[in-house]
Amino acid sequence: QVEESGGGLVQPGGSLRLSCVASGSIFSIIHMGWYREAPGNQRELVARFTREGNTIYADSVKGRFTISRDSAKNWVYLQMSSLKPEDTAVYYCKVETALGVDYWGEGTLVTVSS
Repeated sequence: QVEESGGGLVQPGGSLRLSCVASGSIFSIIHMGWYREAPGNQRELVARFTREGNTIYADSVKGRFTISRDSAKNWVYLQMSSLKPEDTAVYYCKVETALGVDYWGEGTLVTVSS
């Protein structure tokens, strides 16, 4: 019901754009966001929208990543620039609903390496 795409291998300093779509069977979406999980680390917030439509970014990605969305079509995007090896992780999309149910995608792998 939540599907990410756009991951891949990129050189340091490069860019990638991740996409996430929530299926029409998910109702009362209040916000969507991106999280990542690197090997040996816990899943952490990368960027997300608040209920009011504001954005929150992890300090480590501020100024390099930009989250955007098409609310009408339940899409959320993550434009990643100036990528670093430490950005290597599986990136997950999270959909939160007003019903208190969260949905996660299966993740898309981003590898930053020369």
